[in-house]
Amino acid sequence: MLIEENHIAESGEFIINMGPQHPSTHGVLHLKIWLDGETILKIEPNLGYIHRSVEKICENLSYRQFSFLTSRMDYLSSHINNEACALAVEKAIQIEATPRAKAVRILLAELTRLASHQLWWAAIGLDLGAVTPFFYAFRERELLNDIIEQTCGARLTQNFIIPGGIMQDIHPDFQKRVKEAMQQIKSKFDEYDQLLTGNVIFQQRLKGVGYLSPENAISYGCSGPTARASGISCDVRKKVPYEGYDQLQFNEIVRHEGDCWGRYLVRIAEMRESVSIIEQLIDNIPDGDFQAKTKAVIKLPKGEFYQRVETARGDFGVYLVSDGGNTPYRCKFRSPNLSNLSAIPEIAQGSKIGDLVAIMATVDLVIPDIDR
Repeated sequence: MLIEENHIAESGEFIINMGPQHPSTHGVLHLKIWLDGETILKIEPNLGYIHRSVEKICENLSYRQFSFLTSRMDYLSSHINNEACALAVEKAIQIEATPRAKAVRILLAELTRLASHQLWWAAIGLDLGAVTPFFYAFRERELLNDIIEQTCGARLTQNFIIPGGIMQDIHPDFQKRVKEAMQQIKSKFDEYDQLLTGNVIFQQRLKGVGYLSPENAISYGCSGPTARASGISCDVRKKVPYEGYDQLQFNEIVRHEGDCWGRYLVRIAEMRESVSIIEQLIDNIPDGDFQAKTKAVIKLPKGEFYQRVETARGDFGVYLVSDGGNTPYRCKFRSPNLSNLSAIPEIAQGSKIGDLVAIMATVDLVIPDIDR
């Protein structure tokens, strides 16, 4: 943490800066913090360090190109972000992806969610002083990244999902490698619990810390595990099913603690649900084409179109306004990370400064999704 030159407010409060370069902000985020001793009085997030005008650039790209910029927003949910863009375009031109493409999209989305939650689990241990879980989580996460790279050609910003389907068919070894990976990951969940979940010191850092009430979760527009840990049922896969999620058996994980511990338990349980979804689909991928037929140049009819999906961090929305041309007249992304960040001043007020790292870790922000 850097101490400002003017670090004492006129009212006598101590002011410190966390970031913009700080390990626990997991990106370029600056928090200005007012303290009374060790107690947090107020937090003011300052944004804009990595603003890239993504939405404005999208308005100059075709409907086949614009989705790929969303891989650079929440880069840990890039498949799912691309999927939202493709679904918005498909809704506008009234086509559907092929059954094979839909199944592969769900598989890739859940592999992405699983890999994202594993990175979060690795990082929360590291943030709170436990180094070992980082290596254990990356052991499984690398398996998933290898599978994704083999099919998509990239490990992080895949750009694989397009209007009408997917860029190319899955690799011949995809199903075999996914099944092997799921067996290994399932066998390691107990090890995760033994390392962190059951650790008394770790629990004491999270229980009763960083409470977010259901009313505040709604008023700040929180979504994903952050909202579900406060008792809010908001999983887009259940509320507004897409791609065929309504035909799969899985549970929406909702808890009522509202604190850091609740947010931790939601993500741990969601990893098990993602494994269950993948196992239901992996032997039932339909045969046939991996792309529906679309025109070489896609033009949307005049109008407004909106599509929501559930990323690893919550409700991601794509809003398109078309004037009938081959580029969006207006493009707006509804980012789960921006809404979840807006709740942090409320969550952290009254907490100790040492608890802010735990609060940040359980909200699990990806900053480029906020500064877009």
